[in-house]
Amino acid sequence: MMTGKSMEAGEKNGLFDQVLERLNGQEEIKSSYPKAKDQAFLSSVLRVIREVARDNKVQLPRIQEEELLNEVVSYLLELGPLGILLKDQGISEIMINGPHQVYIERNGKIEMTDINFADEAHLDYFIERILDYSGRRVNSLEPYVDARLKDGSRVNIVKSPVSSIGSLLTVRKMSHRFLTLEDQVRLKTLNTLAADFLKACVSARLNILICGGAGSGKTTMLNALAGNIPEEERIVTIEDTRELCFAHKHFVPLETRIANSEGKGEISIRSLLKNALHMRPDRIIVGEVRAEELWDMLQAMNTGHDGSMTTLHANSAYDAMDRLEMLALLGNPNISSEVARRQIISAVDLIIHMARLSDGSRRLLQVSEVRKGKDYGLDDIFIVGQEGKGISELKPTGQSLRCYNKIKARTSYIDKHFER
Repeated sequence: MMTGKSMEAGEKNGLFDQVLERLNGQEEIKSSYPKAKDQAFLSSVLRVIREVARDNKVQLPRIQEEELLNEVVSYLLELGPLGILLKDQGISEIMINGPHQVYIERNGKIEMTDINFADEAHLDYFIERILDYSGRRVNSLEPYVDARLKDGSRVNIVKSPVSSIGSLLTVRKMSHRFLTLEDQVRLKTLNTLAADFLKACVSARLNILICGGAGSGKTTMLNALAGNIPEEERIVTIEDTRELCFAHKHFVPLETRIANSEGKGEISIRSLLKNALHMRPDRIIVGEVRAEELWDMLQAMNTGHDGSMTTLHANSAYDAMDRLEMLALLGNPNISSEVARRQIISAVDLIIHMARLSDGSRRLLQVSEVRKGKDYGLDDIFIVGQEGKGISELKPTGQSLRCYNKIKARTSYIDKHFER
């Protein structure tokens, strides 16, 4: 019978950490991780638990011993150090640069953690678990891939020969509480006046493009806007890796698929867009357009599927227009720039520009209406100004709104700022 004190609640984590540290120092146990359900492995872990308890002069009743065993094995069988970070609700992104360099993003700020993997093989073990779940593979011919965790978090994996510092793993965590426009007002991403206007634009079925840089909050804004689509409408969403999720009864998510090792089985955004047109959608929402699928998105917007929305990487609203033209020409090389421009001007009603500020916060900087005509023109509806070294409040410009009559006809929204 082991002598010593009973384990207090505060000591449990200390024992857990010591057990993991000792396990990671034993090569014969580390090599058994893929066979962790074997009785031999369980016996080895139990032996280490008893050694650690004895060294700490802690008496472990059988039930506590089994609890600790289950926690250690679950840690090894699931996602290990990554699992700890995934459970932390304050973390939005995880960036692993090899086994000994793990960064996180918390409240918009990047910081390095003290979390480590034992070695490259230890990190690769958890990468393989992610790939097993997603059904995707990484090899020397295709050394990078996008995947998804069980909770919906989006994962990007990069390995040798592309990475020379070890396996790279980037996780954008799936939020289990999606921000509404009201939440974004509370977080000062935008103000109430702009939020009410955008709700009206969604209800009035304007075609909306959200642009901005990486991590600027484009998808969060898209999700918040989509949450204001009337309940009776059927929504089809199309994404590479599913991130959009909002409280709506008739919500049909579609997801792309990469080709297999033989180059077969690929399902692209473009093919899903074409298929979506046969699914009787009221709205089509594409998580992000970045290639030739933009042409099909424009055709959908111009042929009765108004109220569609998407995002695009661009540094300004005007840059977004230029990029749309380039992607349209990529999607249909037989058309001229003039034709592409006409399609874009006809299809897109509103452009929202998002940005990530130096303090890590996300802000809506500009809402512009696309001027209908032969050439590109944008009329700013809301815009922020400079105030010292920062930016000021988002304010209406007083610009008359060409689509205001459409908004008034389809909604109860009225605002004197937009009267023509």
